[in-house]
Amino acid sequence: MKINILCIGDIVGRPGKRVLADNLAAIIKEHDIDCVVANAENAAGGSGLTRQIYEKLLKYGVNIITLGDHTYKKKDIVSVLENNNNITRPANFSAYASGKDYALYKTSKGPVVAVVPLIGRIFMKPADSPYDCIDKILPKLESQADVVLVEIHAEATSEKVSMGYYLDGRVSCVFGTHTHVATADEKILPNGTAYITDLGMTGAHYSVLGRKIECVLKNFRTRMPCPFEIATEDLRMNGIIVTIDSNSKKAEKISRIEFKEPKSDSISYDADDGKPDYQADFD
Repeated sequence: MKINILCIGDIVGRPGKRVLADNLAAIIKEHDIDCVVANAENAAGGSGLTRQIYEKLLKYGVNIITLGDHTYKKKDIVSVLENNNNITRPANFSAYASGKDYALYKTSKGPVVAVVPLIGRIFMKPADSPYDCIDKILPKLESQADVVLVEIHAEATSEKVSMGYYLDGRVSCVFGTHTHVATADEKILPNGTAYITDLGMTGAHYSVLGRKIECVLKNFRTRMPCPFEIATEDLRMNGIIVTIDSNSKKAEKISRIEFKEPKSDSISYDADDGKPDYQADFD
């Protein structure tokens, strides 16, 4: 059976949520999407995720939510991670870290999709080996999922590319996140695994990785502390659509997708916290 999976790049603040709120349902219908996967570790003011925003993303049409190095920036997400199967933090975090190693979603067509996030170790905080970790998890998923996707949340492109080849033929898709810039190397690897180094970003693209340009420039030029306010102009959603045969577990097609919000001249506050979006540290 063929299923179409939409993987959405890092959602940054209210601008990113607005793109999804206004357009995701139509995108799902237009492209006959069976499962939506989104990285939401920057959805709450640019860093972390709250319970309220988690619930909003599900209402917008997201089926599986992944997190990365900002997983625990908001305290109330811990109970969400512990009590739900549709949200997951990097599997190679400490075994004592709150949350699940993978997320599951049963599509309306029947096949179950699993997503396993891994975090990189180059220019990142210490973590267990992503290679050893995924080797332990994949046998567990054989009886639970029909299709397995792996997210590699990492700084170094070499680390992402290496993971793609390591898992070629063992999972249906490997996609990278974290750097917020979409790469143009989408492909199907020799043994049938779809791959892209980075999905890109869902948020304001007239920015530096979703933050206001002048704030980031001031910090880079002066090294003085400066809150990195979330940018609000040129809203876009970056991601990929992957078509997978759930019987062979091989990818048949991978396409980059970029949706531009037709009306992105201003951002109104919602009920998330009633305060402007900003991130104190650029990381």
